[in-house]
Amino acid sequence: MNAAISVVSVVGIGADGWDGLPESSRRLLRDAEVLIGGPRQLDLLDPADCGGERIAWPSPLRPAVPGLLAAHEGRAIAVLASGDPSFYGIARTLAETIGADRLRVHPHPSSVSYACARLGWALEAVETVSLVARPLGALAAALHPGRRVLVLGEGPGTPADVAAYLRATGWGDTRIRVLEQLGGPRERVLDATAADWPHERTDALHVLALDCVRDPGTLRLGATPGLPDEAYEHDGQLTKRYVRAATLAALAPAPGELLWDIGGGSGSIGIEWMRTHRSCRAVAVEKSPERAARITRNADALGVPALRVVTGPAPAALAGLPTPDAVFIGGGLTAPGLLDACWDALPAGGRLVANTVTLESEALLADRYRRHGGELIRLAVSAAVPVGGFTGWRQAMPVTQWSVTKGSVTEASGTRGSVTEASVTRGSVTKEEEA
Repeated sequence: MNAAISVVSVVGIGADGWDGLPESSRRLLRDAEVLIGGPRQLDLLDPADCGGERIAWPSPLRPAVPGLLAAHEGRAIAVLASGDPSFYGIARTLAETIGADRLRVHPHPSSVSYACARLGWALEAVETVSLVARPLGALAAALHPGRRVLVLGEGPGTPADVAAYLRATGWGDTRIRVLEQLGGPRERVLDATAADWPHERTDALHVLALDCVRDPGTLRLGATPGLPDEAYEHDGQLTKRYVRAATLAALAPAPGELLWDIGGGSGSIGIEWMRTHRSCRAVAVEKSPERAARITRNADALGVPALRVVTGPAPAALAGLPTPDAVFIGGGLTAPGLLDACWDALPAGGRLVANTVTLESEALLADRYRRHGGELIRLAVSAAVPVGGFTGWRQAMPVTQWSVTKGSVTEASGTRGSVTEASVTRGSVTKEEEA
C-alpha cells in the first residue's frame, strides 16, 4: 500500500497560528487539497486562507492512519501538528506507518524550546518527560535534587496531579511553573511550589517546568544500578543492593535493549535495567500473583511504569515473548527446561546471567559453564553488625553467578572462560541481609 501513497507534508504550528508560520509552510497549507489534524490545529487556519477539505483525526488514531491516507491518494495532503511534529508528535507515527521517505516535515519551535527560551534554561541540560497517555510514575526516574525537568501535560488537570504526586513522594518543595499558550497572545506563567500549588485546572496547552527539591528525610536514589534496598517493597525475595549492582554490570544494558527478568521477585533487576536509559525495556516473569502485583507497584514508584509483568511459571510463561537481548534468571533454575529455553531464545550476541545460592543450582551453572564458557564467579557480601559492645562482620549467603554471551569467543572455541571469587564488605551497622 505504501507505494500508492503520495508524499505527505507535515506542518508544525504554534499557539500563534497563521501569523507564526513561515511563508513556506503557509504555501503548503494554501495548496493542500486535504488538511488533517486535531480540531485545535485545524481551528487555527482561516478557511479564507486554506480552502482544503478538513479532516479531524479519529480516535484511536494509529489504526486509522493507513486507510485515511490511502483514501486521499493522489491529492495534496498536509497534516497539522503542534510545534515540532518530530518531538513526541505525529511525525513518528506517520513514519512508522507509511515510511519516512514519504514525509516532508516542516517543524515549528517546540513547546520545550519555547519554555527554555522563557526560563533561560539550556535545552540540552533539561530532562523532558511526557505524561501524555502515561502514568504519573513516569516522572519518578527524572527527579533528582537540583535537576530541571520539563513535563508535557495531558490536560488541564495535569499540573495539580503532578503537584499532588510530588507532595506524596517527598518532593513537595519543588518549584512548579506552568507555561500556558507558549508563543501565543494568551501566554501566561503560573508559579508555586508543589506543597502550595493552588490551581486545580490550567489551560490545556501548557508545559510544566520543575526545579527539583527533595524533602528532608526522602530516600536518595542515584542514577546508577544498586539502589538502596529500602527503595523496594519486598517479602525477602530481593536481589540485594551489591549483588544487584554486579548483576546489572554483567547484563550490560544498552539503549533500546530488551531484558527478560525471570523469577522477578520484587522486580529490582528489570526496574534498574530500565532506569539506565529511557528506551530500555524489560519483561518480568513471576509465577506468584502477589509478587507480580508487587513488581508493578515497585516499577511505578521507581519511574519505569512501562515494565511488563507476566504472571506464570517459566519456561511455560516465556512462550510468545519478544526476543530478548539479555536474560537474567534470579529464581527457578532447577525448573525442567528453563535454561535451555532461555538459551534458545537468545540471538547471537545475547547475554545470559544467572544467580543462585543453592548447591543444586550451582551444579547446573557449573555444567553450563563447561559447555558454553563465559564467566563463573562467587560474590560474598559481609556487613558490619553489633557483637556485644563491639562490631564484627556477618556474611550473607554467597551468590554464584554465571554470565555468558551467546556466540562469544569462548563458546565458539569450546574453551572455558574464567572462574573468580569476589568478596565485598561494607561498613554499615545494619541487620543481616540475605544475598
